[in-house]
Amino acid sequence: MNSIFHRRSIRQFTPEVPDNGQIEQILKAAMAAPTACDDRQYQFYVVLDPGIRQALAQTSPYARCAAAAPAVIVPCFEDGAGYAPEYIPVNMGIVCENLMLEADDLGLGTVFLGIYPEQDRMEAVRKVLQLPEGLTPFALIPVGHPAAVPADKDKFDPDRIHWIGRQK
Repeated sequence: MNSIFHRRSIRQFTPEVPDNGQIEQILKAAMAAPTACDDRQYQFYVVLDPGIRQALAQTSPYARCAAAAPAVIVPCFEDGAGYAPEYIPVNMGIVCENLMLEADDLGLGTVFLGIYPEQDRMEAVRKVLQLPEGLTPFALIPVGHPAAVPADKDKFDPDRIHWIGRQK
């Protein structure tokens, strides 16, 4: 559970590329995420090519850091797939969190850069990656060794908890 409290958004990375074993471990964690009806309607693109990372960095005003990251993982979903397509955004959010928590556990940094549901961003990423019909990009997740790690921050706020039937 330490990664839940330790993980921070990292936008600056060293040039060192995560090794294939680390990337595979991160993706195993992503695929271990629960999904509605166990649909698992995801595909992952791992982008190491600097030119493609640069092009991805232009797909959103918030994605500039993707150009300097040594790797970018692009989780995508299969349009309308499975028994519960209405839960795709929820499923993909859980998948992405698992991915980012495992990266933190391995000493790597990530940041979630939302693509879905912004049509212009989705189309731009589709074009850059030449995604097949029926596959929609959900996010860009730059991955690498952090240039610096921000201090842990306690975000617990008891005022946001409402007890019902609590005994005093």
